[in-house]
Amino acid sequence: MKNICVLGVTGSIGLQTVDVVMNHSDEYHIVAMSAGKNITVLKDILTKISPKHVCVISEEDCRHLQEEYPHIHFCYGEQGLIKIATLETVDLVLNAIVGFAGLLPTIRAIENKKTIALANKETLVVAGHIIMPLIKEYGVDMLPVDSEHSAIFQSLNGENKKTVSKILLTASGGSFRDLTRDQLKDVTVEQALKHPNWSMGAKITIDSATLFNKGLEVIEAKWLFDVDYDQIEVFIHPESIVHSMVEYNDTSVIAQLGTPDMRLPIQYALSYPNRLPLMNSERLSLAKVGTLHFSSPDMERFHALELAYQAGRTGGSMPCVLNGANEVANSLFLNGKISFLQIEELVESAMKAHHVVGNPSLEELIEIDAWARQHVMKQLGEE
Repeated sequence: MKNICVLGVTGSIGLQTVDVVMNHSDEYHIVAMSAGKNITVLKDILTKISPKHVCVISEEDCRHLQEEYPHIHFCYGEQGLIKIATLETVDLVLNAIVGFAGLLPTIRAIENKKTIALANKETLVVAGHIIMPLIKEYGVDMLPVDSEHSAIFQSLNGENKKTVSKILLTASGGSFRDLTRDQLKDVTVEQALKHPNWSMGAKITIDSATLFNKGLEVIEAKWLFDVDYDQIEVFIHPESIVHSMVEYNDTSVIAQLGTPDMRLPIQYALSYPNRLPLMNSERLSLAKVGTLHFSSPDMERFHALELAYQAGRTGGSMPCVLNGANEVANSLFLNGKISFLQIEELVESAMKAHHVVGNPSLEELIEIDAWARQHVMKQLGEE
């Protein structure tokens, strides 16, 4: 029995993790979880499973929940996240928190020698130079949960990493993949949230539409698989059947394919190195799919992807600025305060204004993240 802590249980990845665990209750047990502000969804989860520890954001929610569920230990805030991620009974921490907030719990979990199942890509985007040495120092496994990085991880299985020529990262292209830049000027939030292939949370769905999500994944791949940016190539693949590929020096290309179901990479991260049946899933029929399409993204059309490559190649604190500025701009668009194209404009403005720190400490990253967010708000005349 593997004891699991799920950070971000009420989000898309968290809910699908609960589904996987319930379908394999003889293999996994969720002993701890964290939730954001969606207490209604949390209560629904608590009717299905009964963890010993639950962390929420606010002290008020913590107090009310403790009264309602006296058999569960509740905590709150950042210190609460760290507490549940470092519990002695926890074997694996699945980090599905969205954004910078997922960084510190990951660091503390690594220091307590927990296996990390990582869906919080921002951890490596912002602090890959801190995280990867810690992984080595404490001898823990970091297993990717993103479908693309899971596909790469699986395609590398049993191979000599020194023979890797390229990482081929696929992207659906998001909600607006067939629109020109001119057509993007007036797109709405409702249109952006209608992803053609995947069921994801709002923030990631918007990031998919801009291609910032793919840009963050490029930076994440650099750290996870120890490759240079020139070795990471992105392809637009509308069907989302080939989840990513690895090209080797003998020209062989190994890919992982499957239907677009996030439960597969989630379950593989939990079960690795074993495989378990995926319940209630649709099997891939290539005959039914018929044709697969691939194309190289136009960097002028998908300027967000170009900005991510720039940030990654610049290194140091620049990816932290890219991420922090994007988190705020993404939220502003979701709340109807800016247009779709303003997201990348605000991120680029922050990057141009930033003075790069070559090897930032955790404390410096926290300050730089705050600066990037403030810079975006100042551009709109807000604080």
